Amino acid sequence: MFNIGDKVVYPMHGAGIIEAIEEKEILGKKRKYYIMKMPLGDMKVMIPLDNVEDIGLRDIISMDEVEQVIAVLNDDTTKMPKNWNRRYRANLDKIKSGDIYEVAAVVRNLMLRDKEKGLSTGEKKMLNNAKQILISELVLARGIEEKMAEALINEAVQ
Repeated sequence: MFNIGDKVVYPMHGAGIIEAIEEKEILGKKRKYYIMKMPLGDMKVMIPLDNVEDIGLRDIISMDEVEQVIAVLNDDTTKMPKNWNRRYRANLDKIKSGDIYEVAAVVRNLMLRDKEKGLSTGEKKMLNNAKQILISELVLARGIEEKMAEALINEAVQ
């Protein structure tokens, strides 16, 4: 169970801060929700408390883990399927996992592939989405601005 003020990550959406815990009636059913404020895009997300385990909500990474994420971004690319469709599905599964290292690997691989061969429209969208998820967690973990987090990623991936 998380508390108000906790910094958490919602897989596929990114990191945010729990602002409130409220009971709401939606479609005739009363449930408790975390109200999470996302640092990017000034968005709020409602997360049902009874779905937290299934969703994979987790605490943000520590400063030590930030360095490990940078190391993943610095690594060489991993083997990716040549087939666009398989590569897309594999990357989507990594992003859905909520594992920050998997998300960092997707960002690194797609950024490097974009430099070498370019990306399809679908993969460009996926790269932007994965990058936003990564940026949102770095912003909260390091206490830095969005532009600084993006610069950190861009510098790490060469």
